[in-house]
Amino acid sequence: MTPAMAKPPKPAEPRANRARAVGEMVGAVGGVAFRRFGFAQAQLIGRWREVVGPVYARWTLPEGLRFPTGQKSGGTLTIRVDGPFAPQLQHVAPAIIERCNRIFGYAAVARLRLVQGSVAQPEIPPAPVAQTPPVAMPGGLRPIRNEGLRASLEALAAEVATKSGPPVIK
Repeated sequence: MTPAMAKPPKPAEPRANRARAVGEMVGAVGGVAFRRFGFAQAQLIGRWREVVGPVYARWTLPEGLRFPTGQKSGGTLTIRVDGPFAPQLQHVAPAIIERCNRIFGYAAVARLRLVQGSVAQPEIPPAPVAQTPPVAMPGGLRPIRNEGLRASLEALAAEVATKSGPPVIK
């Protein structure tokens, strides 16, 4: 009789309540919302600028992807287009369909449906105004003989030196 050999230990299973990266959960959480609006995958929305380019991305927005009953290919992609860009988008429709299908990995989109409507423009912050230091005159303001002009310039210089932003002229 041979002695019974001990079984090798089972590999540890990952814990159910382990810490997970946010990227792991986004697909599951957002998947329900995206499917509700006809997007089985969120890739198309996230990569829309790459699909249509920066100019069209500013004036267009994908709204939904609908497939014929019982099929998962040959769908119609609905795109909201702002005003005069609809005819321009029709000219590049074959390229958009091809790029969408490249993202999905199969022939998911067969045609586009363009719906005119307003597209919310991204908020563009104003460009910062460069602050230039006041230019000092050689000898200061004393060479100016006009008393009123010299007083106004001194007040303006004091205002610029003490405050940030544009000076207040009194």
